[in-house]
Amino acid sequence: MLSLSVVMFLAIAAFVFAFWWQSDKIKRLTVAYVRRYCRQRGLQLLDQTTVLRGIWLGRDEEGFLQVGRRYQFEFSTTGEQRYSGGISLLGTKLIAVQTEAYALPSD
Repeated sequence: MLSLSVVMFLAIAAFVFAFWWQSDKIKRLTVAYVRRYCRQRGLQLLDQTTVLRGIWLGRDEEGFLQVGRRYQFEFSTTGEQRYSGGISLLGTKLIAVQTEAYALPSD
């Protein structure tokens, strides 16, 4: 028979694993959002990655509690200068993409 402490440990371990698994899925989704954003604007996504900068709890449009995440990424217009951007998601829904002001390449 399992003791209460073993059951609690297993429950916490299962929660941590599930959170990690979902976070990995969200990160891959975030990179896809950023790639599409950059492609549509003629920007180059640098390093092909995003970096987690924050996590919070928020409610979606239906009122359900969701985990919000903010990621940072870097991009370039010409390949010479790096600019920063940020992307926010609530659950799997894209909330916002922000970029710092960047110079457009001269033709």
